[in-house]
Amino acid sequence: MSRLSLFAKGIRVIDLSAFLPGPLASLLLADMGAEVLKVEPPSGDMMAQIGPRDAKGQPVFYGAVNAGKTVRQMDLKQPEARDEFLTLVASADVLIEGFRPGVMRRLGLDYPVLREVNPRLIYCSLNGYGAEGPMSQAAGHDANYLALSGILHRNGSVEPSFYDPPLADSAGSLFSVIAILGALRARDADGCGSRIDIGLADAAMPLQLFPIAEHGATGVVPQRGGGFLNGAAAFYQVYALGDGRHVMLGAVEPKFWFAFCQAAGHPEWISRQHDPMPQHALIADVAGVLGTLTLNECLARFGEADCCLSPVLDLGEALASPHHTARGVVRKGPAGDCQALFPAHVNGEAPRTRPLLRRHPGHSPKGARPEQQMNEERACPT
Repeated sequence: MSRLSLFAKGIRVIDLSAFLPGPLASLLLADMGAEVLKVEPPSGDMMAQIGPRDAKGQPVFYGAVNAGKTVRQMDLKQPEARDEFLTLVASADVLIEGFRPGVMRRLGLDYPVLREVNPRLIYCSLNGYGAEGPMSQAAGHDANYLALSGILHRNGSVEPSFYDPPLADSAGSLFSVIAILGALRARDADGCGSRIDIGLADAAMPLQLFPIAEHGATGVVPQRGGGFLNGAAAFYQVYALGDGRHVMLGAVEPKFWFAFCQAAGHPEWISRQHDPMPQHALIADVAGVLGTLTLNECLARFGEADCCLSPVLDLGEALASPHHTARGVVRKGPAGDCQALFPAHVNGEAPRTRPLLRRHPGHSPKGARPEQQMNEERACPT
């Protein structure tokens, strides 16, 4: 057993959420050893209807975010199911839900009710705009949250651009896991549970720590292409090569910029690192040199320079790269699925692959075999 899988061992989690944010949070808790029961409505999680299917016809996205959990379908609108659910809550440590505010109350399963059943319960609501506020009932997805946060406004080349992977959804998952683990630590101290309210739109704001601090101090509103993190700097820029490939130069510190300029054969650029932004002229000069090189030529020239220059890889190339292959953070799981694992080595040990998603008795997938529960420690295909 890996040390990572002991971090949350013995913690029981009930996950009522769907799609990505809540299920990703419970997946990370499962990676740390928590026992996760995912409770879905009779129609299942809508995520199972989205995205590609594997060779056996199973939904890839749904399987990826729910591996290692036990899934059970319950109609919580029915009195018998509700009573059974309350029994489950009585022995749980954590509950995660992603409904719009008010849904759990209408089901008779909101925090005051569940706290009476289990005063030690950590109850985490993870939804678009939080439990309270003027937009608490509004619908939204990741790009909506980023649009309202000020992030989309300053990113993109010509027009505002959203992201893949989804930043606010993923940040909300991470913040919820941090808060849950902290609440469990507090419960160890005083024996009391907690109610955690996380809005995905809120989760985008701490990601902007620096521009928010700058705006507070100076009143400056960051603009697209106006700062070194969004395209204004020559030393932090994506450059096109002569063969159609691209490289990312991240020579922020002077020593890295110095090394890059020396390797490029243009020491006269060194003093221009602090030219006013946007550095259009310097960007054009660097682009003119790099644009004459193929990717292999570029890597040969700058590979030993220690100047923070990297090839822009597609996902297939990234999975086959020496770094990701050696680190073992992406590997084949028990069903031949490619798993992106918890990115932490503990005591020198890489993360273990996740077991298969398990169905509560009566909902086993057709043709499932016991041996499918075994883990296989293999690299993902190149």
